[in-house]
Amino acid sequence: MTRIVVTGAAGFIGSNIIRGLNQRGIDDIIAVDDLTQGDKFRNLAELKISDYVDADEFYELFAHGSCGQIEAVFHEGACSDTMELNGKYVMDNNYTTSVKLFHACQKHGARLLYASSAATYGGSDRFKEEPACERPLNVYGYSKLLFDQRMRRECGIDFRRSIVGKAGQVVGFRYFNVYGPHEQHKGRMASVAFHQFNQFQFEGKVKLFADYGGYAAGAQMRDFVYVDDVVAVNLWFFDHPTISGIFNLGTGRAQPFNDVATSVVNAMRGLQGEAALPLEAITAAGLIEYVPFPDALRGKYQCYTQADLTALRATGCDHRFSDVQTGVSKYIQWMASQR
Repeated sequence: MTRIVVTGAAGFIGSNIIRGLNQRGIDDIIAVDDLTQGDKFRNLAELKISDYVDADEFYELFAHGSCGQIEAVFHEGACSDTMELNGKYVMDNNYTTSVKLFHACQKHGARLLYASSAATYGGSDRFKEEPACERPLNVYGYSKLLFDQRMRRECGIDFRRSIVGKAGQVVGFRYFNVYGPHEQHKGRMASVAFHQFNQFQFEGKVKLFADYGGYAAGAQMRDFVYVDDVVAVNLWFFDHPTISGIFNLGTGRAQPFNDVATSVVNAMRGLQGEAALPLEAITAAGLIEYVPFPDALRGKYQCYTQADLTALRATGCDHRFSDVQTGVSKYIQWMASQR
């Protein structure tokens, strides 16, 4: 029987990975998290797991072999707040803990599939899994980059050829802008689509940043990836244990924030039986409000991201990703069904 560990299990991506495993009939899953924020339990309530272990206890228990034989660890647990200024806290959570987990996986023969981040690229205008492109803008991005660098050094993996080295399977996923169900606990760090759904519900309009970084209002572009696609790629690598490396996990398609806003507004209009509108008509009707770019984000904000999928495709992973219009529409329908 396959036994799996998912850290950050009550979080956004972690809970969706468990859901994907359950859909395959896998339920011998140790869920690891910190439920100090108690309402995160809702993300686990409908899932099938075999045990729950608090994050403060798990890493020592696992290191000492107290969790039984583990096939693989999906390591999603982290401080994911890109605006967190306490560098010691971020490094302890995202780097030091991850290194301890890696060594425990090596000791006990478990595969490690872990969450990296597109924040490792930061101020770069190229998004390829190479050191020359890595320019983090905050300590969160640096914490993720440092662990990637540690894996490059310790694993003996040729990341360009993406073959398993001396460490067994170790895969890092550089997540781009993930959105979708079960992110409601993230507060300010939840996706633009999540916030705009609530804005439209309560104010009858959505909000976007005005012009910044040489981009017109709402024209800053990101690679927005639906969480179901993130789960599908994680599970593809789970099915291919001979492949290791660090890989971008985005759609490979940058779209402006205006596309997200248009998709949210039109999905909400559709729920009310109203026709879809183009961006120009939406802005003319006052359904988008452009707000001044916040000073706190100046110099720390990526105005453009687009995953280079060359390395991912070279593995044979041919998963087709949803565009913003498709993914956001599905997400809005899901959120509306929860009300």
